[in-house]
Amino acid sequence: MTEHPHQIPQPVELPVDERESTLPLPAQLTRFIITGGFSAIVDFGLLVILMALGLGHTAAKAISFIAGTTTAYLINRRWTFRASPSTRRFIAVVVLYAVTFALQVGLFSVLFTVLTSQGLNRLTVQVIAFVIAQGVATTVNFIVQRSVIFRLQ
Repeated sequence: MTEHPHQIPQPVELPVDERESTLPLPAQLTRFIITGGFSAIVDFGLLVILMALGLGHTAAKAISFIAGTTTAYLINRRWTFRASPSTRRFIAVVVLYAVTFALQVGLFSVLFTVLTSQGLNRLTVQVIAFVIAQGVATTVNFIVQRSVIFRLQ
């Protein structure tokens, strides 16, 4: 396979079996939630580690978000939505992740600041802010991926 200069490089992966049918909504939602749970562990675990190492809450959340969403995309593309690699889809995902990045990191930062000022302990604040920001971003992410991105060719 030769690369064209105008194409965005895709990760090296095994191809998806095109004969497999699209999963029904309940199966997709279940797989999306399982994948999201695993990706949230990656995201939150890295967030706590980076903050424990002294990185500020916004920078730590930005880095952990990138790690978590990359994990989620790679698993969801193949397992949840059974989609082959596509440059259009990849660009759409980058745009979606930029929006959910701003939404999640912004919401986490605001909640972290507000809840910390209320005198809650740091780990409690991290958990509450993470769960709320993650929940909002995950909802937006699933709706856009299912209805737009994984319908692109």
